[in-house]
Amino acid sequence: MSDTLILAAILIPILVVSIVFHEVAHGWAALALGDTTAKERHRLTLNPIRHADPVGTVLVPGALALFGGPIFGWAKPVPVNKWRLNNPRYGMMAVAAAGPGTNFALALIATIGLGLLGRNLVAEPTGALEWTLLALNYMVIINLFLALFNLLPIPPFDGSHIVEGLLPRKWATAYEKLRPIGMILLVLLIAATWAFPQFGLIEKVILPPVEWIRMHFMDLALAIAQS
Repeated sequence: MSDTLILAAILIPILVVSIVFHEVAHGWAALALGDTTAKERHRLTLNPIRHADPVGTVLVPGALALFGGPIFGWAKPVPVNKWRLNNPRYGMMAVAAAGPGTNFALALIATIGLGLLGRNLVAEPTGALEWTLLALNYMVIINLFLALFNLLPIPPFDGSHIVEGLLPRKWATAYEKLRPIGMILLVLLIAATWAFPQFGLIEKVILPPVEWIRMHFMDLALAIAQS
């Protein structure tokens, strides 16, 4: 098995787990705030089959991993009916924030894992330990990327729901009208990334804050390893 396939075998499961936790977090947040839609449709489960989107969860991240692109993807959105929330306007903000918040939490857990494993390192890691450290490092990167990518204020990303809740009601109504064309915007964003790699859309917009946060997480891992 080539190094590329081994890397894909590490990255894709991490991505799937991260996406599933992200989506389930939306559902649990909605349930806590009064909307039982996700529970009624049996989407409050960590079973990836219930959430998998053939294109967004398998084909896109698989192709990106094989061809060296930035690894991201999506799952079938957990259904949320904002009108069943106790406070639709601010409830949707909380539900939207739960997904990226969970990704930040997963990145933090992986960081702690790196720090704890680092305590026992007396030489260059090899074998299973090397692959475990690599997987945890990628878990940090992927979850930070997913969190920040989903916080973009472009429908249907989570950031759009947060922005909508912060806008004055008149502006929020106009902003909400963009939601039906959100997937078109997403497809155009992905296409532009592939068609115009020289512009570095992902590298210039998402990767700098991802790297900045990752550096602070690695500082935490180092502090844990040396404690």
